[in-house]
Amino acid sequence: MDYLSHFHQDQRICGGEPVIKGTRVTLRTLLASLAEGGGFDEILADYPTITADDLRAVVAFAAASAEEDLPIPPLPKVA
Repeated sequence: MDYLSHFHQDQRICGGEPVIKGTRVTLRTLLASLAEGGGFDEILADYPTITADDLRAVVAFAAASAEEDLPIPPLPKVA
């Protein structure tokens, strides 16, 4: 997924925090909603200016960020 195409960053919008294009909804806000247990339907209802694809892009971004930051430990050898 080309998740970056869903985001925009501009110093004049939300202090430069990344937002969903065409909105003032920050990635941080959406990630916090997911972390607090919000489901897709609930979050989409709370933020009607975003789409399900936007929300999937936020999840893809988080997964890619975690992959870069957290090395995956090697699997134990099983004989």
